[in-house]
Amino acid sequence: MNDVETQTLQVPGARLHYEVRGTGPLLLMIPGAPADAGALTELATVLSDRYTVVTYDQRGLSRSALMGPPADQDVAVFSLDAHHLLAALGGEPAYVLGNSGGALTALDLAARHPEQVRALVVHEPPIPELLPDREHWRTVFQDVHDTYRDQGAGAAMGKFITTVDGENSAPPAMPSQMPPEALEMMGRIQGNLDYFLSHVLLPVLRFVPDIDALRSGPVPVAVGIGAASGDGVRTRSARILARHLGLEPLAFPGDHQGLAFDAATSAEIIHTSFAPAERSISA
Repeated sequence: MNDVETQTLQVPGARLHYEVRGTGPLLLMIPGAPADAGALTELATVLSDRYTVVTYDQRGLSRSALMGPPADQDVAVFSLDAHHLLAALGGEPAYVLGNSGGALTALDLAARHPEQVRALVVHEPPIPELLPDREHWRTVFQDVHDTYRDQGAGAAMGKFITTVDGENSAPPAMPSQMPPEALEMMGRIQGNLDYFLSHVLLPVLRFVPDIDALRSGPVPVAVGIGAASGDGVRTRSARILARHLGLEPLAFPGDHQGLAFDAATSAEIIHTSFAPAERSISA
């Protein structure tokens, strides 16, 4: 089912752009900055035969415009936006998928508003504050921020990719010919870099999830890690999060970009993870 309905929602301080596909129970998918809803389009399309899939651009990114001058945005602000969006969509509990930084939004939403979340899958949430060497990572990301200030977005993102993914990392391989919508998305992401590096990176990476609320709450949580993701900050923090929650991580295909590059396999893993919650609702 490829029909897409595009809407906007006014929330305090921003106007959110969101897209709706498919039929079935509600599934909210939250991308991580500096990406937008376009990064999850393929996955949303695959899942739209089983769910009403909603994807959106987080505030200040791409088509979700701020109503005032740019300012620092933390995870609590992003999760409040998700709360408002779910309320506007009818208030029914939703299945939620959060990818990368969007996983932090999803974790905070589940902790603060568990009545809105039927089940949650988070894919490679970057939570350096959970790591024993958190002070090192604070210094690393401050250096990325300072590099942006002194040398610009290109140098800063190069340093970000190297420090997060490793010295031998490279951008994901792209097909020789990309469809127009993918080219448009890449342009939007490029346009998001200044805002991401100046107002999102540091506040978001200081996030600490409410482990007690997640452990004791009613929301089933699954933590996913790409099988080819190595042992970087995202996979290390995802493993620690899973351990805190008493979980074994789910193995997803590929690396940090696996949801986009193997959407079909990823969709089956996500759907299987949601199945116990779906059965409990049907019982």
